[in-house]
Amino acid sequence: MEHWKLNGQKILVTGGTKGIGLAVAEEVLRLGAKVFITARNETQVNEQVEKWRGEGFEVNGLASDMSRSEDRKRLMEAIELYWGGLDILVNNVGTNIRKRIQDYNDSEYRHIMQTNLDSVYELCKMAYPFLKAANQASVVNIASVAGMVSIKSGVIYGMTKAAMIHLTKNLAVEWAADGIRVNTVAPWYIHTPLVAGVLAKPGYLEEVLYRTPMNRIGEPIEVASAVAFLCMPAASYITGQCIAVDGGFTINGF
Repeated sequence: MEHWKLNGQKILVTGGTKGIGLAVAEEVLRLGAKVFITARNETQVNEQVEKWRGEGFEVNGLASDMSRSEDRKRLMEAIELYWGGLDILVNNVGTNIRKRIQDYNDSEYRHIMQTNLDSVYELCKMAYPFLKAANQASVVNIASVAGMVSIKSGVIYGMTKAAMIHLTKNLAVEWAADGIRVNTVAPWYIHTPLVAGVLAKPGYLEEVLYRTPMNRIGEPIEVASAVAFLCMPAASYITGQCIAVDGGFTINGF
C-alpha cells in the first residue's frame, strides 16, 4: 500500500498555520511526508513547527508574505538550503476583500492579485527545477468554486481563482513530459478563519446551506484529504484536473 503514502516526500505548504493549509500540513505529515510551511506571522510559524517537532515529525518553516516577490524568492532559497530540492508544492495561501467592483481601489486590487495569483505563478516557476529533478513530483493549487461560478465573493477573488484553475491546466500539459503533475482543489465554504465573518452575517449561512445539497459547511480536513490524495503515487495518472470539494454546490441546478 505504499502508493497510498507520502513517505519521505518533501512538501512545501504556503499559508500553513491556519485553516486549510494547516489541515493539509497535518494530513501529509501523518502520511509520512517532510513539510516546510510558510505564513506571515512568525510567532505562529515557529509555534506550529515546534508543536509538530514535539510530536516527532520532520518539519521546518519560515515567516514570509507571499504577496511580495522578494519573500517568494527568499522562501525558495530557504527550501534549497534546507532540503536541496522539493517534491511537492501546495499553493494554498490566499486572501480576499469583498466589495462591488466599482468600490475597489488599485492597492486592494494589486494585493489580492499578488497574493492569490502572482504567488502561485512565481512559486511554480521557481520550483520547476526542483520538481523536474524529483521523483513523482506534484503541484496542488487551492482555488475555489468562486473560480467556477459566481458566489458573491467579489470579482477580483473570482478572477484569481479562475486564472489559477486555467494555469493548472496549462502547466499540467506543459510539464507532463517532465513527470510533474499539476492539479487544483476548489473548495466551497469551509470552516476557516477567512470565512467566519461572512458566515456570521444574518441569513447568509442559511442561504449557503440551502444551495448546498449536503446541507452543511465543509471541514478543513475534507479539503486536506483531497489534496493529500492528489500528492500520492495513487493519483499518478491524474493531472490537469480541478476537483470541487463543495458538498454538491457546483452541480446543484434546480
